[in-house]
Amino acid sequence: MTKLATPRALNHIGITVSDIQKAISWYEDVLGFRRIMGPRRLEANLEATGESGHVLGPRFRRALQAHLVTANGVGLELFQFLEPDTETPDENMEYWKQGYWHLCFTDPDIEGLVSRIVETGGRQRSDIFDFVPGTDRKLCYCEDPFGNVIEIFSHSYEQTFANWPDEGRDADL
Repeated sequence: MTKLATPRALNHIGITVSDIQKAISWYEDVLGFRRIMGPRRLEANLEATGESGHVLGPRFRRALQAHLVTANGVGLELFQFLEPDTETPDENMEYWKQGYWHLCFTDPDIEGLVSRIVETGGRQRSDIFDFVPGTDRKLCYCEDPFGNVIEIFSHSYEQTFANWPDEGRDADL
């Protein structure tokens, strides 16, 4: 297979929340995202959103959906399922299970963002760590008010990992 010359762009991430109106407000107010669509109703039997029933399977009947955008143009697609109802899992950080387990956002004022998350109903899951030895790179794990795990980096992904110290960079497994 031919290696791609250019990496593909991340288009959007979809997450489930228990209250879409509160989630829209929270992501706008706390992270500064901009709403570009919705919320709108999705129904398995509506022509305009009929693909939802095919994608989500026979149990799906109704949901609300909204689209927000980040500063770098990546979308955040919010879902509130109405039928079946959105459920809150007993454990929301099942990192040992295959699949997605957190979103990561960049903010140079990591302490300020963590404070805003906690003050607005979210949760701080970890301390703020000095992440890359010998640099000012920091990280912290939090949750939004809906239980979605959020990691905060003080620097961009590329700034954080492209200059990682050589020791252990490509460790043998």
